Amino acid sequence: MAPIRTALVGLSPSAAVSWASVAHLPYLLSSRGRAKYEITALCNSTVGNAQKAVAAFTLPPETKTYGDIASLAADPNIDLIVCNVRVDRHYEIIRPSIEAGKAVFCEWPLAQDLEHVRDLVSLAAEKGIRTMIGTQGRVAPVVLKLRELLEQGCIGKILSSEVRAAGGSNDRLILPNFLSYFAERRVGGNIVTIGFGHLMDSVQFVVGDFTNIQSTLQLQRADVPIRDRVTKAIIETVKSNVPDLVIATGTLKGSRIAQEGATLLIRFRRGQSFPDEPPLVWTINGERGEIRLLSPGGTALQSNAYTEPVVLEVHDFETDTIQKVEWNWADWQKELPMAAKNVGGLYEAFADGDTSRYPTFEDALKRHEQLESILAGWQVNAAV
Repeated sequence: MAPIRTALVGLSPSAAVSWASVAHLPYLLSSRGRAKYEITALCNSTVGNAQKAVAAFTLPPETKTYGDIASLAADPNIDLIVCNVRVDRHYEIIRPSIEAGKAVFCEWPLAQDLEHVRDLVSLAAEKGIRTMIGTQGRVAPVVLKLRELLEQGCIGKILSSEVRAAGGSNDRLILPNFLSYFAERRVGGNIVTIGFGHLMDSVQFVVGDFTNIQSTLQLQRADVPIRDRVTKAIIETVKSNVPDLVIATGTLKGSRIAQEGATLLIRFRRGQSFPDEPPLVWTINGERGEIRLLSPGGTALQSNAYTEPVVLEVHDFETDTIQKVEWNWADWQKELPMAAKNVGGLYEAFADGDTSRYPTFEDALKRHEQLESILAGWQVNAAV
């Protein structure tokens, strides 16, 4: 099969944060990636910037360069457009791409608000195009192993599950200047939609979707100092209108792995955890045992939580023994940098055409609707 002709939007050698370069490019330029994908075009804010990216990342000189999405979308020699820009620009990139009949891979969140998400999902369905959303925690080997344990019935049916997480930003108070928009809810990218949203998706991929959702939200630190990335000096203090503590509870529907009405509780707090306490502790309590996941390296199972080993343990109630469960990366993933391992897993599933192995825009809509429900009380009650 011919490689999928791929265009990257937002691959920049100069951006403060270039997720495209650290998470997408390594797989696409690997021997495995090249067998399935061909980078045929780049689109940046100007043609000149796109040309600079071609040179900086030593892409083939015949790689086409664009400075606007309309021209890129009109190129008949592109099959897949990958959107790697800030979330409040996703809509303006994705909609013309869908209109032109291109398949689209968009980073999470899909758009800045539910209205724009619904429009994109509706249009994609109308056009019948293939879509993929970047909630790559679903393909993380440790997440798949956890799901496998439940499907094997090693603890019986789920009675309850609790997630205790601290993360979303490296510091509980300060934000770097390139992430200052995390304090502006209107942008759509913040610790709730990104940090909490990614984790919430991975958890539900394992235990099932929760319903009857209730939430408690708090903004513990409304005044947020902004630190210059280069000088490390505090350059301003801004008012945040984004909660920095989210507690969401709900119930699971009865299934092969869960008891009807089993409780799911997720607590996500911005910043560092207590010293010596893992930033992520996730337990799943079952009829015959309990599973515990410990992630000392962070909450981002979809990307950078693997600076230290993520540990899976099973406590068998009958024998009162604890067994450590081994998991591992595929050999080809071991060759990639950390942020690219799971993103590569999405590309693999998309190339194989197996929609059961990768999340689509329809899946993104479900998560956006849940986030809207969780944040609904905040819209009414927040004073800032």
